[in-house]
Amino acid sequence: MSQALRTTPMTRDAFLDWAEAQNERYEFDGVQPVGMVGGTINHNRIALALHRALHSRLRGKDCETLGPDAGIVTIGSTVRYPDALVTCTKLTGTERLVPGAVTVFEVVSPGSVRTDRVKKPVEYRAVETILRYIIVESRLRGVTVLQRATGTADWTETPLGADATLHLPEIGIEVPVAELYADTDLFD
Repeated sequence: MSQALRTTPMTRDAFLDWAEAQNERYEFDGVQPVGMVGGTINHNRIALALHRALHSRLRGKDCETLGPDAGIVTIGSTVRYPDALVTCTKLTGTERLVPGAVTVFEVVSPGSVRTDRVKKPVEYRAVETILRYIIVESRLRGVTVLQRATGTADWTETPLGADATLHLPEIGIEVPVAELYADTDLFD
């Protein structure tokens, strides 16, 4: 669960400067910092497996995986830090925000369900470069794929079970869903 920390509006640049000096993790809701809470061990294992799967498949290609410390600007000045994202835009090492994210992944936890399933789809849909938003479950094995419908700003939604393969044509790779859960104690 996230919790807003301030009542005085803050600019995005002020937030980015402030956030660099903090020991805890925060997102920015366009007005104020919002504290991010920790997840379960399974959440962490899934996020690490996701990064390994993406990194190994994208090695030597024009796209790279980043996160969870790489931010994306969504609606207005809102800054989100997805568990993983893929961009095909060349970046310097000093940038704090990622332009051109094409695929975004969130590992959903009980405390982030409303944000990940209700708020973030609207926000990520507003970013024209994001073609696919994948919600990765942390309490059972499966993902929900929100894909930009051809020629529209709308998402089509497809649930995938542990026996399915996640097809990511925008970055030229595929990942078996079961691979994300190999180190967990979760079942279908």
